[in-house]
Amino acid sequence: MSFLILVRHGQSTWNLEKRFTGWVDVDLTDEGKQEAEKAGLLIKKKEINIDFYYSSLQLRANKTLKIIQTVLKDNKSFTKAWELNERHYGALTGLNKIEMREKIGEKKVFEFRRSWDIKPDALSRESPYHPINIETYNEIPQNIVPDTESLKDTYERVLRYYQNEIKKKLTNKNILISAHGNSIRALCKYLFKLDNNQISSLEIPTGNPMIIEINKEEQIASCEYLDKDRAKDLLVF
Repeated sequence: MSFLILVRHGQSTWNLEKRFTGWVDVDLTDEGKQEAEKAGLLIKKKEINIDFYYSSLQLRANKTLKIIQTVLKDNKSFTKAWELNERHYGALTGLNKIEMREKIGEKKVFEFRRSWDIKPDALSRESPYHPINIETYNEIPQNIVPDTESLKDTYERVLRYYQNEIKKKLTNKNILISAHGNSIRALCKYLFKLDNNQISSLEIPTGNPMIIEINKEEQIASCEYLDKDRAKDLLVF
């Protein structure tokens, strides 16, 4: 039996401002830090020894993971992978979601945010919000840095990394991944065999650990959010 724990980072400064964040490397708010600490306490109560930790390259996910590890009193090193980054929102990056709803309509904003294979316009490589102009991503070859992504694009890179680097370690081992709304949504699509309509409806709350129990046949035995007050519909179980 193994456990896979998925944690979306705590509330970020741009979550609070309701801006499309994507690959812009913003920090946690004070509330986000509190969410991460509570996540750590909820995981600690489960008395599960975590064998491997993973995170994206992004500050908000890294800080969330470090806070959780502090609560767990576990100083293991963790692996950072750009493939676990949030979805790149292209030309929407930095824009206010509420203002965009008023400008182009609720339906169009939802389409950009949640449709399976529709991507926003590309973000100019001259923009300070483009990943090639953000120090965090200096080690990623520029030719593979996206200018925009659909959820399908995000799914493909997340799944490739999961299958190549993480899945093989789940045999009798426990893994915690600190990542983002769309990278976790992508993993859930694969793990729970969700269709394209289901994935568009799946909400991932910030700082609320999703704990997935995997049996020896590599099938999901159970799944739950640890913070019941902020749990969302898992669409399964």
